[in-house]
Amino acid sequence: MSDEALPRSLEHPLPSGMRDLLPEEAAERRSLSRRVLDVAALHGYALVTLPAFEFSEVLERGLGTLAPADVLRFIEPESGEVAAFRPDMTPQIARVVATRLRDRPPPVRLAYEGTVLRRRSGRARKHRQIPQVGVELAGVAGPEGDLELLGLAAATLRAAGLARFTIDLGGAGVVRALLAGRPEAEQRALSEALARKDETEVDDPTLRALLALHGGRDALVEGARLLARTPAAGAASALLSLFDAAVARGLGDCLQADLGEVRGFAYYTGAIFHAYAPGTSDAALSGGRYDELLSRFGAPMPAAGLALDLDRVLEARRAAGVSEPGPRRLVVVGPADDPRVAALRAQGVCAVAVSGRAEARVYARAWGFTEVQDRLDPDATLQPA
Repeated sequence: MSDEALPRSLEHPLPSGMRDLLPEEAAERRSLSRRVLDVAALHGYALVTLPAFEFSEVLERGLGTLAPADVLRFIEPESGEVAAFRPDMTPQIARVVATRLRDRPPPVRLAYEGTVLRRRSGRARKHRQIPQVGVELAGVAGPEGDLELLGLAAATLRAAGLARFTIDLGGAGVVRALLAGRPEAEQRALSEALARKDETEVDDPTLRALLALHGGRDALVEGARLLARTPAAGAASALLSLFDAAVARGLGDCLQADLGEVRGFAYYTGAIFHAYAPGTSDAALSGGRYDELLSRFGAPMPAAGLALDLDRVLEARRAAGVSEPGPRRLVVVGPADDPRVAALRAQGVCAVAVSGRAEARVYARAWGFTEVQDRLDPDATLQPA
């Protein structure tokens, strides 16, 4: 159907920030998800599948009050309750851990895959739907739990095909301690200014100094010295110890420190980290410790997690020229009941039949098939046109 033949209602069929994935894009994302989930499974993380929306009360219990602009709400017809499409999956994991998995012994290691829906507030973000693969670890306190997740973060990024990336390690406890006691509105304004790296909006000299503390171990040593006589001294010292322990576990080639990173400080309670790779406009992976979350669901225990933004990882892969051969897919020149089609499928090879050599080659090229097999010469294959 030509564009001129489209009804007016289909000229812009998707809401702002939403999109379709065509076969090639969907296959690439699915392959990446499998790789990441396979690594998580090797580390003991069991896959769960979560609903696309929850009652708002569950999400707000985990994330705090949800601003109307942040989520899409609706009245659930069966119950009459307010529901919302998830902007984050961690509260859903917390609900599952606190209820359906309550009788299983910790630690709880869960993995998930799905899409969250957020307004386009990220740096240079084009889409509201964000595909993620993530893990949550409950019942292992830091730093042991933090080290497990940092190692898993590096392993998943490497499995995704990224040879170059950095993991920026920060500590929510540092900023929490420095902002403690201030009015909530002031805390929010200062944290937003710090997140923007806007020195002009930060009146406290100690907070302002954090913005320059980014780099290697020296940045954390300087931070510990600067904060030695402040309420954040303990958090700064713990962060330096965690950095050293991560280096001792072989992460020194990708680890950086960032004491000025405050995104999500009201949510996280300890270590926070973001992974960046060349070619991405924002973090490809993020995570941290949130020891207060499960207590809101009646199951207090330490917890931490991480999530990969699959779109960002795919951006980085393309920028790095990473490609991988897809599965063998054949078009057989012959009738629909050609026995070769069934034989190939029995071997686990994708196969379809198309009558006519020219038609088969055109079809194969259009739909991403790797080979065309001519019925007149069963042992020969032709490349798609």
